[in-house]
Amino acid sequence: MARTDVQREMKEMFGEVIGFIDQIPDQFIDAEWDLIKRVQFGQTLIPNKYKELIGLGVAAVTKCRYCVLFHTESAKLFGATDEEVEEAVHYTKLVAGWSTYINGMQVDYDEFKAQVDRVVEHVKATA
Repeated sequence: MARTDVQREMKEMFGEVIGFIDQIPDQFIDAEWDLIKRVQFGQTLIPNKYKELIGLGVAAVTKCRYCVLFHTESAKLFGATDEEVEEAVHYTKLVAGWSTYINGMQVDYDEFKAQVDRVVEHVKATA
């Protein structure tokens, strides 16, 4: 698909062409637009609201203010409440914090995996 076709489709979908799209090299524009349409905004196994909340968590960890803004607003467009946005960011902080801690402490991965396996079996057995 040519850049002009991508721009036309994007304008139909969003009301305008998002500026950074014009910085994508011609040889990649079709593939990138296809991923945006099919994976980010298309119907996939993960509902769009949850994909955007995941995107918000990733953006928060990578400290990308552009992506934090985009994924917050997209999550809301797909039905996320302010409380869900806050919870997603709070959960991201929790996961990122523990990741930092257990990696920094060099927790033995094999023992950690064995513990996780035992916890999963216990929860399954008691459910």
